[in-house]
Amino acid sequence: MFNLTSTVLNKKKSKAKYPVAKVIVLDDNYNTFQHVANCLLKIIPGMSEKSAWDLTIKVDTIGSAEVWRGNLEQAELYHEQLFSKGLTMAPIEKT
Repeated sequence: MFNLTSTVLNKKKSKAKYPVAKVIVLDDNYNTFQHVANCLLKIIPGMSEKSAWDLTIKVDTIGSAEVWRGNLEQAELYHEQLFSKGLTMAPIEKT
């Protein structure tokens, strides 16, 4: 016979939200459109070429663009990778 036990989760903990963060690229006067778009394509998972270019244009015209939103740990990774490629980054915004 099997001895089955069940695990009861603390309802407060199971409903707790994990920190969500935004990764925002800022406009600057030295990165080219091609470089920004290429970095977004290489670093941000699931980024399409069209989205990379749309976001790059938004950075140029508006001054910034949110390029990724999700859990804080991943946001920190993508932020650091984009920064290491020379992109100008806003501080990570937690929501």
